[in-house]
This record gives sequence, structure tokens and C-alpha cells, in this order.
Amino acid sequence: MSAHTFEPVRSDTCTPSRAARELSFLRGEFDLAVQLGHVRTVPDEGGGGGRLVERAEIDRLRAQDGFPDTLRDRVRVVGTTDGAELMDISAGRFTRLARLGLLIPAKVYVNRYGAVVWLYLTEELKHFAAVTENTHLLKGRTPETLRGQLAEGVDLRARNWRMRQLGCLLRQAAEDPWARAGALAALLPPVEVADVVEDPYERAWVNRLRPALPGQTLAGTSFAHVAERITTAQDADEIEWLRSDLAHSVEEARALSPAPRPAVRRTRPTTRPTARPIPPLAHTVTAPVEPLPTPVNPAEPTDESTAGRAEPTTRVAESLMRAVEPRRISGGRAPERRHVPRVRPAPAPVPRFPGTGPTPPRSTRRLRAWMRREAPRPTEV
Repeated sequence: MSAHTFEPVRSDTCTPSRAARELSFLRGEFDLAVQLGHVRTVPDEGGGGGRLVERAEIDRLRAQDGFPDTLRDRVRVVGTTDGAELMDISAGRFTRLARLGLLIPAKVYVNRYGAVVWLYLTEELKHFAAVTENTHLLKGRTPETLRGQLAEGVDLRARNWRMRQLGCLLRQAAEDPWARAGALAALLPPVEVADVVEDPYERAWVNRLRPALPGQTLAGTSFAHVAERITTAQDADEIEWLRSDLAHSVEEARALSPAPRPAVRRTRPTTRPTARPIPPLAHTVTAPVEPLPTPVNPAEPTDESTAGRAEPTTRVAESLMRAVEPRRISGGRAPERRHVPRVRPAPAPVPRFPGTGPTPPRSTRRLRAWMRREAPRPTEV
């Protein structure tokens, strides 16, 4: 059985691409219609973070009078030159009205030369030109107060575009306070968001719900600094207002549903092996050790037999000393030396244990050497 990573789209909804085809929209026109609220969308429950269009919404739009021309007229945009021609004014006056915030741009992009191009809804331009109170702005000299603002370098086109985008994002957020906080954070620099949302888990959740504005797709290109200046709040009063709303939305979201946090894993405490005492060294035996009884072997000599042999050996040594004692013979001859056979004493048995057994007799080698030195040698005749 095969496993699917993504859940299939429900039969009562369709993707934005399919909805654009069924409504006779280009993809850019469809995205603008969604931003302006002309096409209602629902969040994708499959977890992709996108938006879907219900089949009932498509049927509602298709049932309107003059479909699809009336629907496409609502999202038709023009540039500065075409807008000035549509309002029957000069391009310079049109630009001044836009800088003063009287004409609100609906789309913006950076062309290949790095210039910012603002696009305006034709429906709004026609409505502005048709209002009688705006006639003095289209014809004649510009009021002194407005000329003073232009001299100071005021330009509200980017700020008004951001406010239009924020209104679209808040409309899509519906009743989710965390989504509203993410929409507000989309217009603030990351440093300001970190200053307002101090909790790291809440800040991570807000950044996850932070939608990407159209101009932010230029990040990483040579025009990234231009896109950042357009999509990020620049004025101090605008930043303060967004910070205040962001803090209020986070407090409201925290009270309703806290931000998800990682589950705390309860791990068993590590059991360290108990230190065992080092066993003491073996006790030194200082008491005298009793000799073990020596087994009697008939082939080996015993102490009694050894003592019996030692005594005759001593007697033989004494007789040998008497035999070799020099004697003088009358007649002036040298004393005779008798040959006495040597008798070696029997070796004493080696005791098995130290300190046991009889003491071996002393050697008579020195005595015999002394006797040979003292004895007179026979004279040669």
C-alpha cells in the first residue's frame, strides 16, 4: 500500500491556479483580486500554508452580471502615464498626488533598471476624478499646504501600499490572533519583532505565521535593498503603531491559546554505579609459623641417621690430624709421611623449610690447608 505525503484536495475546493482559469483571470490578476477581497479564500487544512478557493465562491462570482468583464475591471491596473491620461491631468501632477497619499498604489515591482514602478487601480482613479471635492486638486494651482509637504520630501506611496497589504492580510487572518500577529510582524524589521515578542517560542510561532509580501521575493538579488525599503516600515510613527498592535495581538493570542512549545521529555535519572571501597591489602603475618611435619621417606636420611653419621666423621677428622702430625726420626732423616686416604664426610641433608633440621657440620678444608703449610717438606738427597 502506497503512502501519500499530502492529503488530496477536497472536492468542494480548488487550488488558486484552477480557480484563476475558471474565473478567466491571469495569475497576477487573481492574486490582486484575492488581496483586494474580491475573491474569498480559505486556509489549506492540509498543512501546506497556502490558500484554497471554495467551489461555492467560484459559482457566486460566475453568477454575477457581466462576468467576467466586470470582475476583471475591478483588478485592472495602470501606471503613472496611463493613469494621468485616464484622469486627464499631467504625469507630474499625478505623481504629486500619489506622493501626498491621495492616490494609493495597488501593486509595485522593480524593473530591470532598478526603478520602482507603481501601479494603480483604474476603478479608484476614475472614482477620484469623478468626485467634485477633488476638482481643485486636478485643475489650477496646488494648495500651499500640500506644496509645503512636497518641498519637505514627503512620499507616502510605499506606506499606503503597505497599509493596503496589511488590510488584506488581516482580512485573511479572520479570528486567529496569532495570524494577525504574524501579519503585523510582516511589516516590521526582525529586530523590532524580537523586541516586542521576547519569548523565543512565541517569536518562532509568529515568524512561522508571518506571510511574505509580494516585494519580498526580491531578497538575495541586486534590488533587495530597494524591496526592503518598500516592504518594511520606515517612519517612526508607523513603526510605533505596528509595535503597539503587535504587542496587543500577542497578549490576546497568549490568553486564548499559548504558542506551541516542544514537549518536555522526562528521562530517567542516570544511575551512577555506587563507589565500592577498595578492599584492604592482605594482613601481614607476624606471628611465628609452626613448621609443618615433614613426611618420613625411607629412602631419605632422617635426623637420627644424620646425627649418627656426623659423629664418626668427626672422629675420622681427629684421627687424621694425629696421623699427619710430624715426627722426627733419629739419624737425621726427614720424617716419614704416611699416606692416609681421604675420607669425605657424607653431605648433610638439605632441610625442606628454613629454620628446621640439624645444622650442617663445618668444613675442614681450611684445617687441612694449614696442616700442609706447617708440615716440613722432605729434603732431597
